[in-house]
Amino acid sequence: MNNQTQYRSTRTLGKTGITVPAIIYGTSFMGNLYHELSEEEKLEIMRQWFHVSESTPMIDCAGKYGAGLALEVVGAGLKRLGVNKDEIIISNKLGWFRVPLVTEDPTFEPGAWVNLKYDAIQKISYEGILECWEQGCELLGGYYRPQVVSVHDPDEYLFAATDPADRSKRLNDILEAYMALFELKGKGEVKAVGIGAKDWLTIRELYDRVPFDWVMFANKLTIFHHPPEILDFVERLHKDGVGIINSAIFNGGFLTGGAFFDYRKIDPDLVADQQLLNWRSRFFAVCEKFGVSPGDACLKFALAMPQVSAVALNPSKPGRISRNVEVLATDLPTGFWEELKSQKIIGEHFNYL
Repeated sequence: MNNQTQYRSTRTLGKTGITVPAIIYGTSFMGNLYHELSEEEKLEIMRQWFHVSESTPMIDCAGKYGAGLALEVVGAGLKRLGVNKDEIIISNKLGWFRVPLVTEDPTFEPGAWVNLKYDAIQKISYEGILECWEQGCELLGGYYRPQVVSVHDPDEYLFAATDPADRSKRLNDILEAYMALFELKGKGEVKAVGIGAKDWLTIRELYDRVPFDWVMFANKLTIFHHPPEILDFVERLHKDGVGIINSAIFNGGFLTGGAFFDYRKIDPDLVADQQLLNWRSRFFAVCEKFGVSPGDACLKFALAMPQVSAVALNPSKPGRISRNVEVLATDLPTGFWEELKSQKIIGEHFNYL
C-alpha cells in the first residue's frame, strides 16, 4: 500500500479527449442555494476558477440551479471577465425548465433556493430535453454553450414512480432524452454525453442501455462509503474508456462535522445514526492524531483511484478554491492512511492508497 497518492493537476475525461483540471466547480451557489451571494462574490468565485486551474476550467451547471439563475449569472460573469467561449468547459445537466413564478415561493425544492424570480418544472423526454438544451444556451447569453451534457438526477425521476408501469414509462422517458442528447453530439453541438446520480445503481442500470461518455457519482465514492461493488463498476467504466467524476465527497457535509448525512438530518436516537456518529468520531480522532483536516482527507481520498478523472466541488467562498488545489498537491503525514485502514475506518479492500 502506498502512503501517498500521486497528484495530477490535469487529466483526460475518458475517451472524450477533453482535458480537465483535477477539480471541477459546481455552480449551485450561483443560483442562490440556501443563501444569496453578492454579485461581486459570485464574480470573484468565477475569477478564481481561472486563477487556480492549470488547464481550461470546467464547471458543472444545471437549469435546476435557481430555476436557471446560475446559468444567467455564469454567462454574464464570464462576459464581464472577458472569457472567450473556448476558454471554459461548461457542463449542463438538463431536465428542468424555467417557467414564470405564479406562487409566493418556487414549487421545486421548497426552502432550498433564495430570492428567485422564476419557477422550474421537470421535462424529461425527447422533446423536453431539447427544450431544456435550447433554454440553457439562451440563459448563458447565447455566446457560451455547454460542451458536456447529461440528464439531471435520473435516479430521482425513477424513484418517483408510483408503480412498475409508471417506472417503465419513466425509464423510456430517460432513454428518449438520451437519444436526443446523442443526436446533439452527432451534429457536433456537444462533445460528450454523460450521467450524474446519487444512486450509483441507477447509473449502472442505465449504462447497460446507454453508452455514456462520462459518469458522475454523488455521495457514493467517499472516504465513508466505498463498497467493493462500486469499485468494480468504476474499474469496468474505466476499462470501457468512460470518464469518471466524483462529487458530493463529504456525504452532505457529515464527514466534516455537519448535522446532515446525504441531505438527511442525523437523529442521535436512531441506532443507525449512532453508528454513523461513532464512525465519524473515530475518523476525527485519527485526523487529530496526524494533524489532518477531515475535509482534506475526504478530498485526497476522492481522487485516490487513478480511474477518477476529476472531483467536483462547490465552494461558496473564493478563498477555499485555492486552498483545495493546495491540498491536492500536498502529501498527508506518513502513516495516516495505514491508521485509517488498521482501524477499519477505510475498507481493507480499498487498495489505492
